[in-house]
Amino acid sequence: MMAADEAGTLASLKALRSEIIEPQRTRYRGRVVKLMGDGILMEFASVVDAVSFAIEVQRGTAEEVSDVTEHRRIIQRIGINLGDVIIDGDDLYGDGVNIAARIEALAEPGGVCISGTVFDHIKGKVSVPFTYQGEHHVKNIPEPLRIYRAELKPTGATAHSPVLPKIDTATSDGNRIGIDLSLPEAPSIAVLPFDNMSTDPEQEFFSDGITEDIITTLSKIGGLLVIARNSSFVYKGMAVDVKQISREQGVRYVLEGSVRKGGRRVRVTAQLIDATTGHHIWAERYDRDLEDVFAIQDEITREVVLALDVRLNGGDQMRIWSGGTKNVEAWECVRLGMEAVNALTPEGRVEAGRLLSRAPQLDAEYPMAWASLGWFHWHRADFATALASKEEREVALASAIECARKALELDGSCADGYAVMSLCYLTRREYERAIGSAEKAVELAPSLSENLATSAVVLSKSGQPERALHLIKRAMRLCPMYPAWYLYVLATACRLLGRNADAIEALQHAVQRNPDGLASHVGLASILGEEGSIDESRVPVCNILRIAPHFSIAKYVSELSYRNSADSTRFEKGLRRVGLPE
Repeated sequence: MMAADEAGTLASLKALRSEIIEPQRTRYRGRVVKLMGDGILMEFASVVDAVSFAIEVQRGTAEEVSDVTEHRRIIQRIGINLGDVIIDGDDLYGDGVNIAARIEALAEPGGVCISGTVFDHIKGKVSVPFTYQGEHHVKNIPEPLRIYRAELKPTGATAHSPVLPKIDTATSDGNRIGIDLSLPEAPSIAVLPFDNMSTDPEQEFFSDGITEDIITTLSKIGGLLVIARNSSFVYKGMAVDVKQISREQGVRYVLEGSVRKGGRRVRVTAQLIDATTGHHIWAERYDRDLEDVFAIQDEITREVVLALDVRLNGGDQMRIWSGGTKNVEAWECVRLGMEAVNALTPEGRVEAGRLLSRAPQLDAEYPMAWASLGWFHWHRADFATALASKEEREVALASAIECARKALELDGSCADGYAVMSLCYLTRREYERAIGSAEKAVELAPSLSENLATSAVVLSKSGQPERALHLIKRAMRLCPMYPAWYLYVLATACRLLGRNADAIEALQHAVQRNPDGLASHVGLASILGEEGSIDESRVPVCNILRIAPHFSIAKYVSELSYRNSADSTRFEKGLRRVGLPE
């Protein structure tokens, strides 16, 4: 292009940088390290911001050049890596930079590719699905790289329209499995992530934590539909019209706000909006000491309940205003610890153990400190199922149950305590106790989607797939941008009900959204084997052996925890038919 029209090409390149790249860089707080001809090296404090920046730049570029003749279009590739760098003045060096450059070369024109480390940190946090591209050996990097490709919308998609990973599957009786996003009769609300107005980007977790606490508290109220964190947080850092949010989440009201933390002071602003009209219903600003931040959360929740005219019974009152802490450090340990747990990495588990063990030391009367430590031990037990001895798993399970019991002794309305209990009892095959705990978790927090999905797992494996299907579909309604594992839960319930076609489609969606999800690949291979679709099963079989090279049918099936032995036998026969190792 430079050879054909040097001045025109340079003008187009400058326009691209000033009109598309620079506004998104400012929005996502990126730093330009250096310009390299037609390339740019950039650094971000947040990996989610880096990926969001790349997605918005590529979407904006695609729209900008859609009416430009092909030989005049400036199309770019973007590669993203997460790793250590060496700072030398204003420049960056090191393998972290080299890997990003190699990944950029692997991207398609107009595309975004990311490393495996980036993918591990953004799962469930961005609105675009990623597809696994396999391992690649690249120049001067000794170890192969796991590469993932962003599945961007076609040219013409709106720049601020998240991709809704919904499923709409036809069933043999003509019904549809999907999400009805029409406005419900009951009050419905999405709480958007409160903006971090502090100068320190490390305080992002603090504003996120306040948002999550408000979502969790509102989720305890019967008769109120509250959108889950996974769905509301896709709008983080985005200037989105509330009417669009109403359409995409199926809610009438939106709560938004900001947090500024400085020293021992905190300022929180909040405003409630009727998203169908854009009219403001209520707004308030709170300037308090840092120790009062939890009182602010309670006040915001009360104002929302009053504004929406939600009727609270005695049980609601008890659940909403109980179970907190006044120890900010303990609260921070719980928030950061659960984030580390959900990262699902060995490093994350170590950090989670440190933080979540410290929380009850700081405040032994804080129920969520014990419940979160219970979640940590449950994850240890789940991890030990595949990689360690049964004795180690049993120790972890016992620790999880003990922590959940302590949480419930302090606060009998702690839904997370019952959710931990339900999974532990399921693993021990104490099905009636598992069902009872799952039902209690749903009763205490009827709009907490993660606990509903967890309870659906328990009910499916405990021989109640119809109730499980109802719960997982409600969890999806509460979290329209649900994580991939919800689809696995949906597929399990459908298969147990004899709806294999629905189960297959759900699992196909699940593996597209999370190519490293072993359970979804195994479930898909089993059901395809049962259906006699051996050729189609080759892809999930290859993925199983990629993710778990030492996979064993006997080992895997022994940990399925199905109450009905016929369900385990059916699962096992499907895996044998596709030729997986015994």
